[in-house]
Amino acid sequence: MSDNTYPVKRDLDGVYFRVMRDGKPYNRCFTDLTTAERDEFLELRDEKALRRMCHLLADCVRDIGDQFDIMRGKEGDDQ
Repeated sequence: MSDNTYPVKRDLDGVYFRVMRDGKPYNRCFTDLTTAERDEFLELRDEKALRRMCHLLADCVRDIGDQFDIMRGKEGDDQ
C-alpha cells in the first residue's frame, strides 16, 4: 500500500484513533490505519496500553472467526 492509499474503512476492531488525512480529522479503527499511522500510534503508547490493545484485537479476530466459522490452516489439523 502506498502512502497515498488508505485501507478500506471496515470498522472491524473497535479500537479507534483520530488521524489527520488530507488536512481533515477522521476516527479510524487500528486495522483501518496505514502502516505509517499504526507506527505513529504504537510509538506513543506504553506497555500497558499495548497489552490492552493486543487483547482487544485478539478478541476481535476470535469473534470474526466464530461468527463466520472460519479458521486458518488445513482441514484436519489438530489443536
